[in-house]
Amino acid sequence: MSLIEDGKPFLASLTAEDRRVLLDRGRPRAYGAGDVIMREGDPTSFVVAILNGWTTVSVGTERGVRLILALRGAGEVVGDQAAVDHRPRSATITALGPVRGVVVPGDRFRAYLTARPAAMLQITRQFSARLRSSDGERRSLASERVLQRLAARLVELAEHTGWSGPEGITVDLPLPQHDIAAAVGSTREAVAKALRLLRDQEVVSTGARRFVVRDIALLRLLAQGRDS
Repeated sequence: MSLIEDGKPFLASLTAEDRRVLLDRGRPRAYGAGDVIMREGDPTSFVVAILNGWTTVSVGTERGVRLILALRGAGEVVGDQAAVDHRPRSATITALGPVRGVVVPGDRFRAYLTARPAAMLQITRQFSARLRSSDGERRSLASERVLQRLAARLVELAEHTGWSGPEGITVDLPLPQHDIAAAVGSTREAVAKALRLLRDQEVVSTGARRFVVRDIALLRLLAQGRDS
């Protein structure tokens, strides 16, 4: 499973000219923490090219709870699936903190892809990568324990967004505990119990919307399902 995509984000994979043309087709927009950028089931088709900040990609489940499938950050484009297939939104995109982006109408985005084969190839690769990730997520939810899934999420966040210091790897993303639970696919209570175990073992320490990974090697072993 993957919370954050590997490789270059969509905008970074484009040539400077292709990137400029895409951004020129939209208008700048700023979002605040908690703002819903697009909502699951809506019939809209615009896309947002994220210039900075982080967003969550989430879906509702049959149990009535929210599941965070991914985080999307600077350089990525969100909403592209609905823009291409003309179907309702498949997920809700929410600003995790302050986000700046460029909103491009769906018809302009489709025309852009038609005129720019290299960009079309990149968006197709992105579709494929996200499909593979969603398949892995389903397998993870079916077979992995809460502690293992939590460890995998924390490792991924540390590797992609953390910075090294004297205490370990610090992650400053404003992810409250209920969002961490939604990213793990479990209840807040179960995730709190797993976090408490990791703190007691001095694998991680937690603070106000931040955590420090003190033993990344052990956390990786837990993410692989190995307890020792």
